[in-house]
Amino acid sequence: MLKVADGVGGTMVKLFIAGLRFAILFPDSPFIPRLPAGFRNYYSISFIFRALCLHMEPELYSAFGLDAHCPALPFGPGLINTTWKIDCGERSYILQRINDKVFPHPAQIVENMCALGSYLEKTAPAYPFIKPLPAKDGSRLVHLEGSGYFRLTSFVDGSHTLRVAEDPDMAYEASRQFGHFMRLLSGFPAGRLHATLPGFHDLGLRQAQFESALVRGDALRIAEAGELIHAIRRFACIPERFERIRNDRQFILRVTHHDSKISNVLFDGQGKGICVIDLDTVMPGRFISDLGDLLRTCLSPVSEEERDYGLVAVRPAYFEAIVRGWLDEMGDELSRDELDHLVYAGKFMCYMQAIRFLTDYLLHDPYYGSDYPGHNLVRAGNQIVLLERLAEKEAMLNDLIKRY
Repeated sequence: MLKVADGVGGTMVKLFIAGLRFAILFPDSPFIPRLPAGFRNYYSISFIFRALCLHMEPELYSAFGLDAHCPALPFGPGLINTTWKIDCGERSYILQRINDKVFPHPAQIVENMCALGSYLEKTAPAYPFIKPLPAKDGSRLVHLEGSGYFRLTSFVDGSHTLRVAEDPDMAYEASRQFGHFMRLLSGFPAGRLHATLPGFHDLGLRQAQFESALVRGDALRIAEAGELIHAIRRFACIPERFERIRNDRQFILRVTHHDSKISNVLFDGQGKGICVIDLDTVMPGRFISDLGDLLRTCLSPVSEEERDYGLVAVRPAYFEAIVRGWLDEMGDELSRDELDHLVYAGKFMCYMQAIRFLTDYLLHDPYYGSDYPGHNLVRAGNQIVLLERLAEKEAMLNDLIKRY
C-alpha cells in the first residue's frame, strides 16, 4: 500500500530497510510489519521509517478523490491506528488505517461518528466535530484487500496536540473539552451507539478477569505479586461501589469518550481547546470513565511507566483544575449522586488500570506486552500507589470540590 519514492534517496532507503528486515520485524502498518509483542517503544522507530519519502498507492488516492501527487507523511506515534497527514495545496487531510485487530468491526466506529456528527450538525453546528469524509462512492470507510480499512478526515489548521499537561491551565482546558463534548451530546440517545470495544470500562468484567488470572496465571508470578495483590484487596470497596453505580438510575448512561487523555484534545496556538479527537472508543458509558481517566493521567507528575514510586503523587492544583473544567461544562448535567462521585471517578480508573496491568502480567503479558521483565508488574504497582495517594488526599480533595 505504501512505497518508497524513486531516486537516489529512495534507493538508499530501500537498501537500508532490506538490510534490517532480517533482524527486526517492524510495527504494524501498511508499509512495515509488526514488532514482536513487548517492544512497546517501537513507535519512535516506526515513525522514522514511515517518514522516509512515502507515497500512497494510487488506488487509495483514487478512492478518496485525492490528487495522487499529494505527499503523505506519518502523523503522531500511531500506537493503535496508523495515521498520515496528506497535504494537497491549500487543504490538508488526516488519513487513518483502523487497526481491525483492536477494533474488529471498523464500520461500527464510522457509523457512530456519522450518527453523532449528524446530531451535532443540527444541535451544535459551531462545534468542530471531526467526521469522516465521504469517498467517491459515498462511503466513509474504504477497504483495500490486504491493506485494511481507511478513513479520511479534514485536518484542523492551526491545531496541535499535547503529550502531557504541563500546567493546571492545560489540564483545565482538556477537562473542559471532554465535558463540553459530553454536554453537547447529552440529548443523544447513548444506547443507539455501537459498543466498539464491548466491556472496555466494565469493572465487573475486569475484576472477574483478574480473579481468573489469580487461579490460572503463572504461579511464580502470582507469588511475586503477592504484596500487590494484597494492596488491591484493600480497595475492594471500589468494584463493590461500581456494582451499585451500574444499577443506580441517577448514574445516567451517556455518550462517553472512554479515552480521555490530554493527547486526545486539539489545542489552538493560544493554548485553548478546540475539540476532542480519536473517537473510536466513543460509546455508551458513565461520566466516571472520562473524568476518571483525566484524573488518572494528569494528577501525577510522572506517568504509569515510572518505576520510582516515590515520584508518584497527587497534585491538588491539577485536581482542582480538572474538576473545575469538568463542572464548568457538566455541573448542571450531573445528578446529585454523580456529583458525589468526582473523587471516586479517579479511584475507579486507577484501580481498573492497576488490575488490568496485573492481570496481563500474571498471564505473561498477552495484551500490553512488556519492554523488560516485570514491566506490567511495575505499571500495576505504579497505579496502586497513585490510588493510595488519591485515597490519602480524598477528604482534602472533597473540600476543594465544595468551592464549586
